[in-house]
Amino acid sequence: MRVFVTGASGWIASAVVPELLTAGHQVLGLARSDAAAAKVAALGADVQHGDLNDLEGLRAAAAASDGVVHLGYNHDFSQMSAAADTDRSVIDAFGEVLAGSDRPLLIASGVLGLANGRTATEDDRPDAAAHPRVANAAATLALADRGVRSIVVRFAPTVHGEGDYGFTRMLAGIAREKGVSAYVGDGANVWPAVHRLDAGSLVAGAIDRASAGTILHATAEEGVPSREIAEAIGRSLDLPVKSIPADQAVGHFGWIGPIFAADSPTTSEKTRRLLDWHPTHNTLIEDLDAGYYSSPR
Repeated sequence: MRVFVTGASGWIASAVVPELLTAGHQVLGLARSDAAAAKVAALGADVQHGDLNDLEGLRAAAAASDGVVHLGYNHDFSQMSAAADTDRSVIDAFGEVLAGSDRPLLIASGVLGLANGRTATEDDRPDAAAHPRVANAAATLALADRGVRSIVVRFAPTVHGEGDYGFTRMLAGIAREKGVSAYVGDGANVWPAVHRLDAGSLVAGAIDRASAGTILHATAEEGVPSREIAEAIGRSLDLPVKSIPADQAVGHFGWIGPIFAADSPTTSEKTRRLLDWHPTHNTLIEDLDAGYYSSPR
C-alpha cells in the first residue's frame, strides 16, 4: 500500500512512518520546509513538498495513494479557529478524492472532554458543536457513508517520550519558572498518556485493520494522577511540590491550568482488542524519571 502522510516530520507522524515502512508499505510524506523534507527522507519515505493550504497538491497526492494518514495540524493555540478551519478543508479535500474507493483516511483527534464523571470509551460520541475539532472528527466518520474507510484516532493529551515538546514539557517549564512543581487540589484527577512509539504502532495497525467509521483510543495509560506527574517533575528538576487551589490554577499555570486540573480517565480496551495493540514503551512517569523533561527545550 502507498500511504500519504501529512505532518510526516512531526512528533507523532515521525513515529508512524517507520512503522508503516516496517509493515511493508510505501510512504509519501508531506513536508513544508527543507528541514522537514530532510527529516522525512531520513525516515525512508518519499517527500512531497507543500503544506496544508495546498489543497490541489493534497488532492493529487491522495489520488495517487492507497490511503491517507492525516496528522498535520497547526497547534498554535492562539490560532485555534483558523487551524480547525484549515483542518476541515483538508479533510473535505481528501474525502472528495477517496469517495467510493474504500481507501483509508485516518485523522487525529483527542480524548479530553469526552465524558464527565466516568471513564471515556471509544463508543463516546461528543456533540459536534462542542469544539471544531470534534466537528472535524464527526465529518471524517461520516465519510464512511461515501465509501471512505474513515478512521479517527483520539490521542491522549500527553504523547510522551524523549524530545517531547507538548503539555508535559509545558508543565516542566512552568515548574522551572515558578520554582515549584504544582498540582491542583488533591491531585487525584488523571491524565491519559501514551508513548509516541506506541502511538506510532497503533496508527500503522489501524491502516491495516480498522474498518470504516472506526474510533480508536491511543491511550496506553488510562489515567496518571496529576499529583504523581507533579511529583515526578519535582524529582527531575529538584523542586518542591505543592498543591494549589482550583481558583488559582489559571494564575499559576496559565491557559493550561484547567486542562491539567481536568479529570479524564480514558480506556483503550476496544482499541487493544481490535488491533491486538500492546503498548510496550515507557510510562509517562518513567520518562519523567529518565530526565527527558529536566532541561529547557
